[in-house]
Amino acid sequence: MSRWDRMRTPVYAAAGGLAACAYVYVNDPSEPGHFPPCPTKVLSGLDCPFCGGLRSTHELMHGNLSAALDFNAFTVLLFIPAMLVVYVVWTRDQWRGRTEARKVPLWTNISVAVLLVAFTVVRNLPGMPLGTSA
Repeated sequence: MSRWDRMRTPVYAAAGGLAACAYVYVNDPSEPGHFPPCPTKVLSGLDCPFCGGLRSTHELMHGNLSAALDFNAFTVLLFIPAMLVVYVVWTRDQWRGRTEARKVPLWTNISVAVLLVAFTVVRNLPGMPLGTSA
């Protein structure tokens, strides 16, 4: 398989990600009508770990770090950096011709699950400044 064949999917993924970011940049998620509401928020009234993530991303792309952290600190501090690292490692592997999938250690999956649950619980406590979707 040629290098271009291996790199096609990462290039298309980057193009799709950039298109999604452009849409979020242009359309403020705080204004109704651009994005569907969070099903967890609608059904339970609680903020899920990703509630406010689009607004956070929008503010971050507009250079407003404090507002981005207010909407969802998890998105800014962990989710976006982790996704960038995963994308870079995947792209590098494709460039080098590594075709076998990387195995994620069990402790990583458990740690992520614990972080998500802990963040969800803490952000729904009254008075906690960890990002609210409202």
